[in-house]
Amino acid sequence: MYAYDDLDGTLVRERATQFRNQVARRISGDLSENEFKPLRLRNGLYLQLHAYMLRVAIPYGLMSASQLRALARIARRYDRGYGHFTTRQNVQFNWIRLEDVPDILDELAGAEMHAIQTSGNCIRNTTTDQFAGVAADEIEDPRPWAEIIRQWSTLHPEFSFLPRKFKIAVSGAPNDRAAIAVHDIGLSMRRGPDGETGFKVWVGGGLGRTPMLAEAIREFLPGTDLLSYLEAILRVFNVEGRRDNLYKSRIKILVAALGVDRFRDLVEAEWAHIRDSALRLDGAEIARIRDQFAPPPYDAAVDCGQFAGKRFEDVAFASWSATNLFPHRRSGYAAVTVSLKPVGNIPGDMTADQMDALADLADEYSHGEIRVTHRQNLVLAHVRQDRLYDLWRALDSLGLATPNLMRVTDIIACPGLDYCGLATARSIPVAQRLSERLAEIDERHDLGELTINISGCINSCAHHHVAHIGILGLEKAGAESYQVTLGGSSAEDASLGKIIGRGFGADEIVSAIETVIVAWLERRDDGERFLDSLRRLGLTPFRDALYGAERTTE
Repeated sequence: MYAYDDLDGTLVRERATQFRNQVARRISGDLSENEFKPLRLRNGLYLQLHAYMLRVAIPYGLMSASQLRALARIARRYDRGYGHFTTRQNVQFNWIRLEDVPDILDELAGAEMHAIQTSGNCIRNTTTDQFAGVAADEIEDPRPWAEIIRQWSTLHPEFSFLPRKFKIAVSGAPNDRAAIAVHDIGLSMRRGPDGETGFKVWVGGGLGRTPMLAEAIREFLPGTDLLSYLEAILRVFNVEGRRDNLYKSRIKILVAALGVDRFRDLVEAEWAHIRDSALRLDGAEIARIRDQFAPPPYDAAVDCGQFAGKRFEDVAFASWSATNLFPHRRSGYAAVTVSLKPVGNIPGDMTADQMDALADLADEYSHGEIRVTHRQNLVLAHVRQDRLYDLWRALDSLGLATPNLMRVTDIIACPGLDYCGLATARSIPVAQRLSERLAEIDERHDLGELTINISGCINSCAHHHVAHIGILGLEKAGAESYQVTLGGSSAEDASLGKIIGRGFGADEIVSAIETVIVAWLERRDDGERFLDSLRRLGLTPFRDALYGAERTTE
């Protein structure tokens, strides 16, 4: 795990001190809200409907047990006893008092954490696969490359005031678990002809008001050239990107306007000027960063017989094992997804007591390491198989062992109108009601992999466009209306969901989703995923099920 050096430590401490002064000036009235706004946004502080929200960076989703305990202390001391994990692999505190923020930033700095560049028109937290370093299918651990990007992008003077926010994701495996297709830049790891590490480069993905999938602009980029090529892309965006219209200022709009070939030409021309500059990565520096992500000291031999026996003896443990375990590249180990989606609860929320308890479990079972996923869950990535049963029992006692990874109750939801000033509808109550209703259907029919994402506005913070079933909450004639999309995916078969028809009221949406699922079950081939059935059948049978009477009068 990466540890702060002197530069990192000095930077976050000085930023916390600087912001303490800015907060004091705001409280005294020396700064107006308009003057203060850009300062607070540079420190991850949002003004929401009811209070300030602080977003804390968790670079590439990786943190230590001691850092999770620091988050628990902040939740308990400065919030209402919980935090909310996000699709950007970060954590948010939703009930923060302005006068407490400088103390929170000091505590974060002491834990080697911060809130820098979690908001504003800058390069945001670089994300990656939650199973990085342990997945058997990966070409190479992508976390060192994500760390290199973090160091390059943090307070980069040329990219502090971009036309719009900018997001980068790195995948180390052909099975994409980092959703690279919906990022401003997506990096998919490759091996060159001589075995050299490199990347296929994708540009122009993004969701929100105008959802688009990224397009490839380079089939192979040597790893040593990574930063210079990223810099070339950002320079083109910084110069050519629109600043006159908030909704047309993302790089996806620029790529679409120029065309991918013209955009590629501009990037390649810019890159030619800077490729042989100080941005070229030195092999020794790459090796130094890689060393900080060395695997933990695994035990040489693990007896897996107990794991197999307990699965046979305990049906509940077997169910959890079938859904929440990921195969580990090391024999005798598994990566465990800790579900933050108990049926009927708020997706992504975790109490301070749960944070403290999970930190203890991470120390005991997983070398003190925790990962945040972009599905708003957590991962313990290094668990011996002969200790899985004891870990499961401990997680179950904490309400963290729901066996639902990538199933209908593993719902992604943004805070919506319960918190967010941009939202046009509530997300949380819909997610809670849906998980309760669909849990019953899943128990009867074993629905398998079926993702549902719910966003409370067009900004798509919950990535509803790339869910198998996406729900977008809007305001219509003073009431909440929920639009449904079908057929999205954020994996290597990335696709954008298609709107199925008119929206549904808050009292209709749960029944509407149930209708879609029942229509699928009536047509499902044996063992077929919902997404595969939809791609085979098309939208018509689902439209007929939802709007049959209306469609006959069209």
